[in-house]
Amino acid sequence: MSQVVGILGFSEPMAARPKFHANDTRRDVLNVVPRAVPIEDARQRAKPPSLDIEGFCLRPHVSRVRDFRDPGEIERVHVEEIRQLLLEASGADHLQVNPRAVLRFAERSAESGAHHNSRPARFVHVDVSDATARQFYERARPDQPVRRAAQYNVWRVLTPPPQDVPLAVCDARSVRREELIAADAVFDKDDAITFSFEAWLLRHAPRQRWAYFSDMNRGEVLIFKTHDTHPGVAHCVPHGAFDAPARPADVDPRASIEMRGIAYWFA
Repeated sequence: MSQVVGILGFSEPMAARPKFHANDTRRDVLNVVPRAVPIEDARQRAKPPSLDIEGFCLRPHVSRVRDFRDPGEIERVHVEEIRQLLLEASGADHLQVNPRAVLRFAERSAESGAHHNSRPARFVHVDVSDATARQFYERARPDQPVRRAAQYNVWRVLTPPPQDVPLAVCDARSVRREELIAADAVFDKDDAITFSFEAWLLRHAPRQRWAYFSDMNRGEVLIFKTHDTHPGVAHCVPHGAFDAPARPADVDPRASIEMRGIAYWFA
């Protein structure tokens, strides 16, 4: 088994309710403790991880998008690409994809923090809590009976390997509910709060099992689950950015794009 030791930001309980901002991080209320943890290179596994067991998987996916910075092209081309990808990966009956992509840049890039919500997340989190997931399901729900719903993040690097700031994901089976801390994800613009919702932070526990995929390229994606209503499968995957040990000094700062989708299985 190939692995590295990486520093991830774990949260500890605090008197105030935690919150973190998409842009003005000076307003964050967090108690983050960096910890060194073993992070397995899941690319080396004999049996690849899966969405319903570990909660994440790596998939080959060549996009027809020529400019990932063009919101119009993302909506015209990439939304349907991701919809088809998630339908096939999940086996769901219906997929709703958010047309707004999230571009992020490692801190060595001049673009990190220069655009909306463009910094890598240096604290381990889950995008939505159970309460927020239920709200999102109802908002996008198709007009027919649903027996199961799940939410996914599709993460793709736009810069060549190796990555200076990879994304680590936690095996959903190794996370316990009491380790998840409710926090407010706050989306701000020009000193104004546009909206917010409840997400989760993560306390560290020795049993947690972390993984990443080394040397990712533009022709593949990391899919991980942020929520699932089905009780017999992976529920959610905490994740966070870390500095790759022994990375070359001249490597390009990581740029990545995220797309999010909601899957439904009909009754």
